[in-house]
Amino acid sequence: MKLLLIEDDPGVISVIQRGLSASGHEIAVAMDGQSGMQMALQHTFDIVILDLMVPVINGMEVCRRLRSAQFTTPILMLTALGTTENIVSGLDAGADDYMTKPFKLAELEARLRTLTRRGREPERNDGILSIGDLVLDKVTKTVKRATTTIDLTATEFRLLEYLLSNTNRVLNRIEILENVWDINFNLGTNVVDVYINYLRKKIDKNQDVKLIHTVFGMGYVIRQSYEDSK
Repeated sequence: MKLLLIEDDPGVISVIQRGLSASGHEIAVAMDGQSGMQMALQHTFDIVILDLMVPVINGMEVCRRLRSAQFTTPILMLTALGTTENIVSGLDAGADDYMTKPFKLAELEARLRTLTRRGREPERNDGILSIGDLVLDKVTKTVKRATTTIDLTATEFRLLEYLLSNTNRVLNRIEILENVWDINFNLGTNVVDVYINYLRKKIDKNQDVKLIHTVFGMGYVIRQSYEDSK
């Protein structure tokens, strides 16, 4: 893989360069956000590894600007900031994965392989998922409830897609983490609950028929019901 590492800590740069180069990867390095963003837009990389606390332009803003420029290469945020709020902010900015420091090189490599596989998965031409008046189109990346188009972030879209692929099945938080993000966040965070609430506000608010439900002590399920979601 050809990787772009946007990181200003020489120790982290050295560990990643030595470790990933030994596995056959090619690593380009930018030590500030502005030069990293320019390199990402001017050259072709398989994955960008992005630290949040880089100088000139911080990593969160770099991620937002790249996505605004229709940059589709997977971005893995690698940072010491590991609270739920940090993770949610990073994913909302357009990151595909979020990994906290200190990290194990073997786990970093596993995350990179997962992101590469995700990027190569072909789209199905019959990718319509629906329940009631909610319709998700996997090809056009659009969601509608009745005649209303619902704007979702990339992470919200993946979460809704997974729920709809398992209609009427109760999904626990670990299953959701592993299948929506392909990773295992620190289970002390409540990132799943945060995103479920985001979806509810966009999909179920002011609707008589609630679709996203909590099954207490077990997880979440998408199904048609006139009962209020908790």
